[in-house]
Amino acid sequence: MKQLESMLRANARVTDYQINTHEIKSYEMFFVKGKLETVRRTKTCDTQVTVYVSHGEFLGDAEFLVYPSTTEEQLAELICKAVDKAMLIDNKPYTLPGNETGDYTVESNFSDAAPEDLAADIANIVFDANKMPNGSLNSVEVFVNRHHETVQNSRGLLKSQVRYDAMVEAIPTYNGLKQSVELYEQYNFSSLDEKALHEEIAQMMAAAKARYESEKPQQKLDCKVILNKQELMTLFFAIADNLKYSSVYSHSTVFQKGDAIQKNPTGDRIGITMAGAAAGSVRSAKFDHDGLTLGQQRIVSDGKAIAYYGDNRYGQYLGEQPTGNLRCLRADGGSLDEKALQEGKNLEIISMSGLQVDFFSDYIGGEVRLAYYRDGEKVLPVTGISISGSVSEVLNSIRFSSGIAVQDGYIGPEKALLENLKIF
Repeated sequence: MKQLESMLRANARVTDYQINTHEIKSYEMFFVKGKLETVRRTKTCDTQVTVYVSHGEFLGDAEFLVYPSTTEEQLAELICKAVDKAMLIDNKPYTLPGNETGDYTVESNFSDAAPEDLAADIANIVFDANKMPNGSLNSVEVFVNRHHETVQNSRGLLKSQVRYDAMVEAIPTYNGLKQSVELYEQYNFSSLDEKALHEEIAQMMAAAKARYESEKPQQKLDCKVILNKQELMTLFFAIADNLKYSSVYSHSTVFQKGDAIQKNPTGDRIGITMAGAAAGSVRSAKFDHDGLTLGQQRIVSDGKAIAYYGDNRYGQYLGEQPTGNLRCLRADGGSLDEKALQEGKNLEIISMSGLQVDFFSDYIGGEVRLAYYRDGEKVLPVTGISISGSVSEVLNSIRFSSGIAVQDGYIGPEKALLENLKIF
């Protein structure tokens, strides 16, 4: 690293530079049909160098990777090539953050145990969640990761942080008389909540059985629709992405500050806060790729866009105070409890091929792979249907659960009740 910095400073054509290092230590367990087949420890370290070159009225940049095996001669060649590439980039100038130092740790209970013990505990919880007759977990993989990230630049910035996360990959399987049905589950978390993990796997085991029993409805369904946390994460991030500095600067957003996202609301009002860190989120961080310290920014309140957020470069372009790349989204909860959510006829979506949200064409919809249809008397697992509607109409009448869930970078209502959707 010292040699790298010395060579960057010595190159007269380099205006500024930034070095990002990401070390990952991982403990991994691989199970096949409940039997532990492989245990693996890995350690990887990536170093990315960004070179900035002022030329005329522009600022160009280019990146390259450095490995432990990179020689001094190769390093000199990489720097020269990066400078040549940066000379071809005509970006508007901006200033790198500087004169900040610090060592940070993102809060997590993973630091309380050895990774091998933590991975074993996670595996035991996963297998214990399988109480389904004729159900099995054909494949389970457990990854426990410790990340050590460092960013430094030519402006006197030097920060490091330690953060943790874990991932469970599982193949829940239901073995019926006619066939076996397998589903894929990936669950990511940064703090161990035993109850939440147990419920997640148990719900997927139930979904595997439901998928086996599901049928395409014989008649057209006309009812309210319930979305779960996976699809709600997609919906809320679609709103938030429209309020990024980069989206606003490139004119690729339909919302501006002060615009009503819910134009004629009759349901719950939408509220969104972007944050650098949130309990349980695998996206939590103390600073972003550029080294900007991360706090939080309220971007939607009472159904209206009130602020933008984003990285250093585009924040400066817009004349805004850069918030940094806030990757955790906290959405306000609603007033509906589980009983109120499921009153009357409804279709609760368990799995989709992917919720599609397009504010430009005013569309929301997608293919439903598995859902539970409640007709007021019984619950039927259904498949082979799709939903479609106007996203603006849906947002006007949407109602949220009071229960809060965590899904990757999303912390918000576990479920939502939607009207004005066609089911076909």
